[in-house]
Amino acid sequence: MEQRHLGRTGLRVSRIGLGTLTWGRGTDEHDAADLLKTFWEAGGSLVDTADVYGDGEAEYLLGRLIEGLVPRRDLVISTKAGSVPDPDRRFDGSRGHLLSALDASLARLGTDYVDVWHIHAFDPDTPLEESLQALDLAVSSGRARYAGVSNFCGWQLAKAATWQMSAPGTRTRLASTQLEYSLLQRGVEREVLPAALDLGIGMLPSSPLGRGVLTAKYRHSTPADSRGASEHLAPFVAPYLDDTATRIVDAVTTAADGLAVTPLQVALAWVRDRPGVAAPIVGARNAQQLTAALSVEALSLPDEICRALDDVSAPVHRYPDHDWSTL
Repeated sequence: MEQRHLGRTGLRVSRIGLGTLTWGRGTDEHDAADLLKTFWEAGGSLVDTADVYGDGEAEYLLGRLIEGLVPRRDLVISTKAGSVPDPDRRFDGSRGHLLSALDASLARLGTDYVDVWHIHAFDPDTPLEESLQALDLAVSSGRARYAGVSNFCGWQLAKAATWQMSAPGTRTRLASTQLEYSLLQRGVEREVLPAALDLGIGMLPSSPLGRGVLTAKYRHSTPADSRGASEHLAPFVAPYLDDTATRIVDAVTTAADGLAVTPLQVALAWVRDRPGVAAPIVGARNAQQLTAALSVEALSLPDEICRALDDVSAPVHRYPDHDWSTL
């Protein structure tokens, strides 16, 4: 698998990442082992997790598989901290919580360091510079090699990155940002992606297949074994089952038929090759699904297909994002 630099850093990652959101909940140890082995054998290196995935079970499962199944040195492990199971405070970006969460993640993962450590979300109740200091301490102590943020909007990302860059050698530069990005969700193109491109921050798209909808599996019905049929995950899929999504999925399917590939391959190739994207994170449920996603490695979409998909999925970006003189 082709490797790409993560932002403006020397770290190289596989251009498709493996997500572990369902590990320890819907994905057991046997399936997780199959997924990790399939990914590694295909040349994949970037494995993304978080301390709250499966209430910590995702990290624990990954830790059990490291060394016994896949050498630690072959993986680029990314994890996140800051989300908390508190209905009154969804995010805790305090320095104390973040550093404690990192230590707990390392214990579950059974490793001395993570390759990339992200603040999971912006915490409006904690000074940003306090949250960012946790990243500096993690890197300076060797517990993390690189640092990033997740679910930061445009101004939050720009403020964080500029703060980190204002004291080179003292503060660690942001390497990456992780947000949802697909043909069904192009909101990052408004401000986040331009900021990331300008500041040299690599984009790690989550849900690159539109929560599974871009595979066209929901085109005519809801499969019984799908997330859309799951009581727990159905509300996660539902927003992408409207008329707008249907129009986009139809276009993806038409493109796939013309290229003799699958809708999954078309949708994943589109987001993988967008400017600023380092590696979409794919959260397959089993090795068969993952193999289907990894087959996109050999596919590059023709320019005319990309333009057609751009047009059919174009978000409404007007003032002040576009030149005011054209409005």
